[in-house]
Amino acid sequence: MTITPTPAPRCSTGIEGLDLILGGGYPLHRFYLIQGDPGVGKTTLALQFLRGGAACGERGLYITLSETRAELLGVAQSHGWDLNGFEILDLSTIEQQLLDEQQNTVFPAAEVELNQTIGSILERVEAARPTRIVFDSMSEMRLLAQSSLRFRRQMLALKQHFIDRSCSVLFLDDNTSGESDRNMQSLVHGVIQLEQMTPEYGNERRRLRVVKMRGAPFAGGWHDYAIETGGMRIFPRLVAAQHHRRFADAPLSTGNPRLDSMVAGGLDRGTSTLFIGPAGTGKSSFAALIATAAAERGEKAAIWTFDESLKTMLKRMRAIAVPLAKHIDAGRIHLQQIDPAELSPGQFAHLVRESVEVKGASVVVIDSLNGYLTAMAESRQLALQLHELLAYLSQLGVVTVLTLAQHGMVGAMQTPIDVTYIADTVFLLRYFEHAGQVKRAISAVKKRSGGHEREIREYRIGDTGIDLGEPLREFHGVLTGVPTFHGDRDAMLRDAAGRDAKP
Repeated sequence: MTITPTPAPRCSTGIEGLDLILGGGYPLHRFYLIQGDPGVGKTTLALQFLRGGAACGERGLYITLSETRAELLGVAQSHGWDLNGFEILDLSTIEQQLLDEQQNTVFPAAEVELNQTIGSILERVEAARPTRIVFDSMSEMRLLAQSSLRFRRQMLALKQHFIDRSCSVLFLDDNTSGESDRNMQSLVHGVIQLEQMTPEYGNERRRLRVVKMRGAPFAGGWHDYAIETGGMRIFPRLVAAQHHRRFADAPLSTGNPRLDSMVAGGLDRGTSTLFIGPAGTGKSSFAALIATAAAERGEKAAIWTFDESLKTMLKRMRAIAVPLAKHIDAGRIHLQQIDPAELSPGQFAHLVRESVEVKGASVVVIDSLNGYLTAMAESRQLALQLHELLAYLSQLGVVTVLTLAQHGMVGAMQTPIDVTYIADTVFLLRYFEHAGQVKRAISAVKKRSGGHEREIREYRIGDTGIDLGEPLREFHGVLTGVPTFHGDRDAMLRDAAGRDAKP
């Protein structure tokens, strides 16, 4: 006989992202340990836990041995909160009392103080009858206990007392005791670890992971989070396999018939396209053209730009007759500039998910991967996270357009990271010299989902848009930057006055 497990009832953590990670919240009436160095946001997480309970009519109690009531009020005010929804038991003066008594008496005061502290806690719990309790922090309790044996015994007694009264309890540990307390981890039902990292440049990065959660499934691994005005925002790690939906197989037009013909009619939905080439070849222009073409058909698109200011991009698009601003004003295109020094990769993935799942974007542009790369500590992590993001977008039928700038201008090119194997379609852009002019060439070098043209075409970006010429069959060595010409010069693109088109 197969036994189907019954999901344990949950209580919300007060943070939407953490609820998702834990599959609905903390299992009810259990002990949880929140670990992390000072400054990682343990107090903010705990206050949101109590506020979440107060919003549901639950009684809460914050027991503080480390921070004063005034300090807690300061944290709350920084987020625009009041603390009227739960009680605060301020025992933060006990540590100083203990030190004073040790200096003025020959009798050990630790046992007396520990008993007084526990007595005060139990008395308030009996009076308030809370269902949610925060205990801040373990370092002070270890100081009062003075031995690991007494500390463990006292924690076991508190655990049984609170569980008998149907309480869900968070214990905060700031790691300042100098101990790696495995004993405490073994006593609690779950452990959440918070961590703060400081990169060589830019804002600090914060992340958390669920170390342990007895009898309950959870999303493992590290999850980015940010502390903002209004509280902690947690961005669950993206798992592409959890996201699927049906979508039409019809290709999406790029907005340029000749560019469509290079990839057998357009870009297949649920695929990613990479424009790769040196700086100035028009990668962003092609990407914006594809997003705008989708908006012209009534679809929605999102453009995330890492390298270019919004003002510059809009001005440049107006100059080449791409009506980007019109569709932004109409709400069909979302354009946002990303500062990689301030935004974590997990937070960026969350923004992309919102644009697809909430705003309905069917085209997502990431311009460029060079900027995205600076948000990562290691290129290997970039490839893994990018692969997961592209797999997620693919399974939702989104057309993803990426740009990547190569190092150099002509001849041999260097790429900061090889992501061509991840993209389904790859367009290669190059400069080349002809008759004393610098020109541009484009070729479709890969299309995983079908056939593609193998010729190299000249293209021109001007005030009428992006024009593609006929295949450069009379050139040899275009991709080297200095080709050999064996044909009619009149075959090159010309402007409206009949002159050779300027680059």
